[in-house]
Parts: sequence; structure tokens; C-alpha cells
Amino acid sequence: QVQLEESGGGLVQHGGSLRLSCAASGRTVGISALGWFRQAPGKEREIVAAITWSGETQFVAASVRDRFTISRDNNKNVVYLQLNSLKQEDTAVYYCASQKRGNYTIVTVLAGYEYWGPGTQVTVSS
Repeated sequence: QVQLEESGGGLVQHGGSLRLSCAASGRTVGISALGWFRQAPGKEREIVAAITWSGETQFVAASVRDRFTISRDNNKNVVYLQLNSLKQEDTAVYYCASQKRGNYTIVTVLAGYEYWGPGTQVTVSS
């Protein structure tokens, strides 16, 4: 199994920034990609960004592409999501997930992910 732990969430003002971290442990060998998802109250969970385990290929959702970036520390099993110019509509619980083994390209649907972290709350105030 893979254990995922998110951190870095919090309360931030409109226009502010946060950096979320996702630490992976356990059976990390064979992970093909990690993704960041978010779920706002009353809304479905949606993908925000994803990165292959090598860090070579990245995906960022069009709705946040000009403000969010994803990266990976190759010396650690940690993936980061940098959130800039935050808006109130970015308020959500942010989840990290590991892509199902066997997919060597980034998958952008929830069903393509098998292990999930507990999530970290991001709240953007006006």
C-alpha cells in the first residue's frame, strides 16, 4: 500500500499563496504519477494537477493553470502544489492521490487513482 499525507493548507487572504505538500510512503516503487484533487462543499471532487513520478510530465487543469504549479522533489517522495493568487473559489479540501499502477501517462479522472491522503483544508477569505 501507499500512504499519502498532505500538509500546508490553511486560511489565506484573497490574492495570497500557499504551498501544499504530499509526502508518499510505503510501497512507492512503481508509482507512475501523483495527482492533486480538490473538493469544495457541495461540489464534486475535481483534478487540479498531476505529475509523473519522474517529474518529467505535468498536468495542470486549465482553470488554474495560470496560478498553480506542481513539482516534485526527486530526493524525497514529496510532491508540491504551489497555489498563487488565490481566490475564494479555490476554497476546498485538497487531496493527494497516487495513480493506479500500469498507467504510464497521466490520468485525469478520479477512477484512475487508488490511494488517497486524508486531505488538507484550504480556505481563502475575502
